[in-house]
This record gives sequence, C-alpha cells and structure tokens, in this order.
Amino acid sequence: MAPRANWKGFLRLSLVTCPVALYPATSESEKISFNQLNRQTGHRIRYVKVDADTGDEVPNEDIVKGYELEKGHYIEVSKEELEEIALESTRTIEIDEFVDKADIDPRYLIRPYYLRPDGKVGHDAFAVIRETIREMNKVAIGRIVLTNREHIIALEPMDKGLVGTLLRYPYEVRSEQEYFEEIQDVKITKDMLDLARHIVEQKAGTFAPEKFEDHYETALIDLINQKRAGKTIRPNDRPKGENVVDLMEALRRSVGQKASQTVAAAKPAKKPKKAAAGQKEMLMPIAGKKTAGKEASAKKQASGRQRKSA
Repeated sequence: MAPRANWKGFLRLSLVTCPVALYPATSESEKISFNQLNRQTGHRIRYVKVDADTGDEVPNEDIVKGYELEKGHYIEVSKEELEEIALESTRTIEIDEFVDKADIDPRYLIRPYYLRPDGKVGHDAFAVIRETIREMNKVAIGRIVLTNREHIIALEPMDKGLVGTLLRYPYEVRSEQEYFEEIQDVKITKDMLDLARHIVEQKAGTFAPEKFEDHYETALIDLINQKRAGKTIRPNDRPKGENVVDLMEALRRSVGQKASQTVAAAKPAKKPKKAAAGQKEMLMPIAGKKTAGKEASAKKQASGRQRKSA
C-alpha cells in the first residue's frame, strides 16, 4: 500500500493542467532507531514544551510563531497571517522552464519525490506533460509549497510517472572558495597519473544500488542481537590512518594489491546470503525459545534410547 501523499494539487504546463499527488520517494523507517531512556528507571524520556521563563508547560493552542528582532524581542506571526500570504504554488506546480540535467549543480539537490495523477481524471494531460519532457530530454523546473515554504522542484520522467527533486536556493549553498582556497597547487607526474588511472580502470563498474551495504546498520543489528543473547560486548579495533610517505610506492602497491584481489575473486565464491527484506528480519528471535525446543527434543530422544536398551 502506497504511503499517504505529502501534497495534492495541480501540475500545469501553460494551459495544460492535471490533478497530481506527491509522495516521498525515500524512507528511513527500516533503519534502527533508538529511544532515550532514564538510566535509573528504564522509562522513556518525554519532551514537553515549556515557557523559558516560568518553566510551565504550554499547550499547543497557545503556541504561536515569532521572529526574533533582537535578543528577547519578538514579532508574533499568526497562522491566519501566514495563510493570507499563500502563493499560487501552494496548490499548483507551475512549470517555468526546461533545462539540461547536466546544468543542475548536485549541491542544489535536496530530496526526491514521486509524482503521479491524482484520481481517475487528468491521466491524458499528465501523459502529455511527461512525454514532452521525455522527448525533449530535459528537466522541467517548477515551484511547490511544502511545509509552508516554497521550493524549487525539478521534474523528470521515470517509467509512467515523474520524479520531482527539491532544489536549494542559492543563499542555501555555501561557496566552495572558503574551503578550497588553502589547498596547495601541486605538480602531478605522468607516471603517477598512469598508475592512478590503472587503479580506476580496475575498479570500474556500473552503478548498482543493490550492491551497497550499510555496514553501520549491520553492526547495530549485531550489537542488539548480542545484547539480547546476554553476550559480553567487546569493542572492535579502530582502523588506524596511515600517512603516505612515498606516493609513488603507495600507487604501485595499490595496483599490485588489486591484482591479487582479482586472482582471489576468480576462485569459486560462496553463495551470498539472501538480502533481508528489512532490519526486523535480521534481528534474532526471542532468546531461549528455539534453544529450549531443541533441548527438549534431545532429552526425549535420549530417554527413548535408554528405555530401548533396558
């Protein structure tokens, strides 16, 4: 079952309009998450909204937004006042222009959404907009209001629908100069580049997300399973960083190391374990249930053998 839509409204290209719904394209619900507990009681910690001066808890209906002009001095803005400045993009994604995908700086990308027709009407208009973008091999740029903020959204076809990626505004992207200006200008020899290029060619592959493994998530699951089983937790050795003294020697060793790995990889590999559907399937069952069953079965078989020999 598809999740609830984050937004519903209309997609418009000039006079062509259709009702659409926007859905999150990513999810982190399968990741291990923790609650904060009181170490003394084991109870969960609950956060409450309190008045900073009186310390009294404040109910939601008495909470308003405020912009701080100076320390301790605010201008209050009500929900009704915010609704009065609602933009057209609150209900409509207006396509403003078409650009080449290569022109979009990756620093401006925020998060992806799926866009599809909403209801039984408007599929024809949606298909016209989608196939126009596909045929032109462009990305459509529009505007949308999410969480009371207007965002720029880049639309491109995917199968029968559209993928919309929210983009940052220029003032949200920091200049690279303040980080890169102190990087030294160095001269790289052709031999170094040749060796580095050889390493890259040996590691060349295709983008296949199914090969990615979240090692930290796996370590968290292993930690939880060990604690549930009552095992003693022993810290792993931390990786040590090494300073490169001879860059040329490091490149040569890298090439040789990759060659030996290639030979090892040519040997028949063990059949990989089937990837779990999610973290819950990887967590161990309640400790003791299966073990107790096996022990009972073993005792029963041993008892039967004793009676038979008697």
